[in-house]
Formats: sequence, structure tokens, C-alpha cells
Amino acid sequence: MALFDLVESNQVFETEGKEAYCAYQIEREDESLTPGVAYPLVKKLLGLNTRLPNELVEVILLSRNSADTGLRVFNSIREHGLDIKRAAFTSGETPFGYIPAFEIDLFLSTSSDDVRKALESGHAAATILSGKGSDTDNEQLRIAFDGDAVIFSDESERIFKEKGLDAFTENELQSAKQPMTGGPFKSFLAALHGLQSQFSEAESPVRTALVTARSAPAHERVVRTLRSWGIRIDEALFLGGLPKGEFLKSFGADIFFDDQAMHCESANEHVATGHVPHGVANED
Repeated sequence: MALFDLVESNQVFETEGKEAYCAYQIEREDESLTPGVAYPLVKKLLGLNTRLPNELVEVILLSRNSADTGLRVFNSIREHGLDIKRAAFTSGETPFGYIPAFEIDLFLSTSSDDVRKALESGHAAATILSGKGSDTDNEQLRIAFDGDAVIFSDESERIFKEKGLDAFTENELQSAKQPMTGGPFKSFLAALHGLQSQFSEAESPVRTALVTARSAPAHERVVRTLRSWGIRIDEALFLGGLPKGEFLKSFGADIFFDDQAMHCESANEHVATGHVPHGVANED
């Protein structure tokens, strides 16, 4: 689970089986779970409602636990003061099928299989990597995205993978005024933009960043695509292949989403990171 640290509990499941795991959780259902890597992000997301005229942000718990073993999770939610009311406990089955029913904009999980199924069904989803969570004192929610295969489709990345950098650059120059199609996170970015539109830019509790390996002259198509969508991105970093981790640390990202494992590894040393197993880089 991304919200709480269940590493120890999962070891019981892996080594001793389901019955031992259930007994372990029931025996400890009054012991609060410690925060997981996504906890700071969830807390900030829920905190946005205190700044909004209406409660527009909701966090829903989707879990492979049973309702019986899930009682410890709900007790922990209460102990940590998190305003989470809705949940689906599926007793070992994948919970991704409930994403459209709950109208979920973003699905986060430690199960790469569930994330892949969600992406294949057209939903924004990422595998939360174990590692460093956010330790920034900034109250503003800061979310960073890779471009190709995340915000945008992987159409340009496919050219790069198949034909090389020169062909990629030539294609982007020729197509500079032709908007790219959206990737799996376009809808989530649009939802964040909707939250931002409730505030002036200077007072917004949400800040976004595009952190991409692209560089000039391949930047123009990115700018024109976002403009054509009517979606604001607050910061855009065109790194030309530099490691992304230090830049994400400087931005103060609460989470970063990328489709490529090597970029996720660099990012995960500094900030909470979600791997998006989508597009040509993940076909193998």
C-alpha cells in the first residue's frame, strides 16, 4: 500500500501465507501503521480542501486487503487524522476495476500489475517506488511530470527509440505547430489545472512542473501543445538528457511521474516517484 508502510506485514504474507497475514493484522488492528511514501502527498492533497470554497479533493482507498484485515488501515487513517471516508477492500483481487465507478483521476499503487491494467484501461496510474518521500516544509502541493508517454503520447519517443536523435529532432521541427495527442496523465494535469483556476497564480496552493529530457529545438512543440489544450504548466525544465533528480529536489516536488526506469531511479533518490509503465520504453 502506498499510503502506509506495510513492508513488514507483506513479509508475513510472503513467508507464512494469507492466514498468517490475516491473523497478524487482526492482532495488531489497534496499532497504528506508520506513514508510507505517498503519505505526505495524500496529506497535502486533502489539505487543499481547507483552501477551496467546496471540497473538491477526495482520496479513496483501494486495497487488496479484506474488510477484516482492512480495519487496521481505517484505524490508522483515523489516528493520523486523514479525512478518508470511502474505500474498496477486494480480498486479494485487483481493485483497479473500481476506478471508473469512483471517478478516480489518479490511481497510485505499489502493485505494478494493477497499475498496468489501469493504464491499459485509459486511467492515469503509477507505481509508487519505495524510497525517499517528500521532506519539504513547503505547504504548497508541487507535482512534476515527464512529458513523452506521460503528459503526451509516446509518438515522438517512438521515433527517437526507432530512428535516433536526429530523426526525432527533425520530426519535432517539422511538427512544431502540430499539437501532440495526450498521454495517460493529460486528464490528471487538466484536473490540477481546474483546481489552480480557483485561485490567482500567485496564491495557488498547487504548482506544477514539466521536467523533460527534451532540449531546444524540440521544446517548441511542447509549449504549443500545452497552449492548444488550454492547460497551464507553472515551470518547464528542458534538461537535454541531464539526470533529473537534483532538479526535482530544487523544485521541491511532492511526487514526480516518469515512464523511464532510469529517470525514476535518479528522481527517487530525492523525491517520491511514480513509475508510469506506459509507452515504447516499457514494451519489453
